[in-house]
Amino acid sequence: MCRGGEPAVARACLWLAFCLLLIAVVYEGGRTTVFAQSIAVVSILVLFAHAVLALGVGRAVAFSAICLTVTFAVENLGVATGFPFGAYTFLVAPDWPHVGAIPIIVGTLYFGIGYPAWIIACLLLGTDIHGPTTRRDLVFTPIIAAFTLTQWDVVMDPANATIGRAWAWFESGGYFGVPLTNFVGWFLTTWLFFQGFALFAYRSRGGSRGVRRNPAFLAVPVLLYAASALCHLPPLLDPDAIVVDAGGRSWSAADIRETAAIMALFTMLPLALLALMKLVEAAFLPRAHSVQGDRPAGLPIF
Repeated sequence: MCRGGEPAVARACLWLAFCLLLIAVVYEGGRTTVFAQSIAVVSILVLFAHAVLALGVGRAVAFSAICLTVTFAVENLGVATGFPFGAYTFLVAPDWPHVGAIPIIVGTLYFGIGYPAWIIACLLLGTDIHGPTTRRDLVFTPIIAAFTLTQWDVVMDPANATIGRAWAWFESGGYFGVPLTNFVGWFLTTWLFFQGFALFAYRSRGGSRGVRRNPAFLAVPVLLYAASALCHLPPLLDPDAIVVDAGGRSWSAADIRETAAIMALFTMLPLALLALMKLVEAAFLPRAHSVQGDRPAGLPIF
């Protein structure tokens, strides 16, 4: 019996399941419900599996380990001392396992957005996703990745600190209760783990590589990043209410949601679209140049 169509059917089923995950992220990802947390766990597992296939087991494990080590260490330092984020505490997932004072979901979310941020930065700069091969990439890829990841925090932090009550800022900041120090701390923390992985990958360049590198496959983390931006649109339909932050200041929930949607549409979404454009170029332009035997300049090496 012919089984030649089974791989195609399996791929179609996987893409269908992924599309359903994207819909779930867009619909519920902008909230802090138990369902939203479950979707986040599934997304993180999908992204780790993707990292194993795209980067290879060694680099995927290294990326995860460096990410979790740095973020849990800095977050615990932040809760204990207020540096570098400001005075805050976590309220989310009190019954979940903790690493020190930090719920385990917090550190894994750094990976859940950090891995797509790394892929997007590599696509925008034309860096090899497995790690920098030049000193220019070694310096600039972690910086762009850190900005890409911090944009996500800029979008989601105010709503989660007030409407969602996932964490609390004791000294109310000007951005719907969130202080500027939080975003400086996020950039510093994420730059540290991206730079750590970049140094690891640069020193071990030429080692084992991932087995899945085609543009369609690399679109998976980019699409999840885009879904994490679009998920701030459905909450716009939720009713307004007055919310009070831990510093005692009152805010309109509708204003917070609208600001999150505006920031997402004009920060995260354009970056995701630019990365997808790079993948489209990589998929189609090399074929157009195949007769001449040259490769278009500026395209990322997969």
